[in-house]
Amino acid sequence: MIDKHLIISELIFKTSRSSGSGGQNVNKVETKVELRFNVNESDLLTEDEKDRINIKLKNRISNDGFLILSSESERTQLANKKKSIELFFELIEKALYIPKKRINTKPSKSSKEKRLKSKKINSEKKKSRRIE
Repeated sequence: MIDKHLIISELIFKTSRSSGSGGQNVNKVETKVELRFNVNESDLLTEDEKDRINIKLKNRISNDGFLILSSESERTQLANKKKSIELFFELIEKALYIPKKRINTKPSKSSKEKRLKSKKINSEKKKSRRIE
């Protein structure tokens, strides 16, 4: 997997004032953090990983190739920065996950017999309920 400390050095952070209502503090403190990561220019990702990220996270990637995340839920800039970094690694991990191929198997002889036996029992049960 990718080294988290090295990839953090490729992240670009931009701060701004959070939107919405707030007290006197909200008008002078920039707590909103926007994280930007240039997927195509990254030196740490292989071409296959870049393609996988571009496909899986296409809704979050801008036209110029930046993966953009923002956080403004916390009261401090540092907490929002940590939150956006956590979300970034969560998204990257999910995008790079390759599911295992399913191997088709046939049901065993005993499982077939067990299934037929239970069907027979149910059939007999329902047959006995009928009014003739």
